[in-house]
Amino acid sequence: MIGSKKNNLFWICLFLLPSLIGFLLFIIYPVFYSLGVSFTDWDLINPMKFVGLKNYQNLLHDPKFWNSLKNTFLFILGYLPSVMIIGLMVALLLNSKLKMKAVFRGIYFLPVVTSWVAVSLVWKWLFNPKFGLINYFLSLLSVQGPNWLNDPKTAMLAIIITSVWKDIGFIMVLYLGGLQNISPSLYEAADIDGADHWHQFWKITLPMLKPTTFFVSMISLINSFQVFDQVNIMTEGGSGEATTVLVQNIYNSAFKYSEMGYAAAMSWVLFLIILVVSIGQMWGERRMTR
Repeated sequence: MIGSKKNNLFWICLFLLPSLIGFLLFIIYPVFYSLGVSFTDWDLINPMKFVGLKNYQNLLHDPKFWNSLKNTFLFILGYLPSVMIIGLMVALLLNSKLKMKAVFRGIYFLPVVTSWVAVSLVWKWLFNPKFGLINYFLSLLSVQGPNWLNDPKTAMLAIIITSVWKDIGFIMVLYLGGLQNISPSLYEAADIDGADHWHQFWKITLPMLKPTTFFVSMISLINSFQVFDQVNIMTEGGSGEATTVLVQNIYNSAFKYSEMGYAAAMSWVLFLIILVVSIGQMWGERRMTR
């Protein structure tokens, strides 16, 4: 029996070995290598020069870093509640007795599997001040549409709208899973007691969706901190740096200015922010589920 277990363990380790080697080479090693790079001055051409904590000290006095951090939090403030509320509303609608539910679910999920490049280019055209459909429809209402992506006042709003539109389907699917796990007997009992749909939503649906909501908020928040593709394609962090988020700043430092050590330091600051936020969310979930 013991020999059989050892033999099984051997084969398990043997089959896992290729994945483990790939994990170590392409994930673990680069992570710790970037930590070492963050203590150096390196431009990809000249040899690395150890500078200790200088890159981290420079971050504290860099207005571009603080501006990109502020823009990241502004994006999260607009994106996170919007995508969660709209995603839940769509999930509630598509969980009801609606004809062609499967078709609508596919339509709403289609943007999720669409490339960010394609989505960003389409929305960049939609936000075009002269030829875009958004300003055209606003003109039908006698409203002068703004120069969305080139105006610092509206550029971040345009990024948020695009991001929410693309991610609604993903949030919808998660909430649909949570809704379908709620026992119908709870709603039947509420109907017998005379509770209307509004009270059923607040007293049954939302409390039962609490684990799903925590999961959705955590995934969405982590993704929000790493927002980059749509910003890089639609504005390149421009509009007076109104859309320069933290990952865009890291990208610029590394590949435009060849400041690899400084970019690595910013990456580790971003990692620590995400780590602290994730721990805080898990701690809050445990307190609320007790």
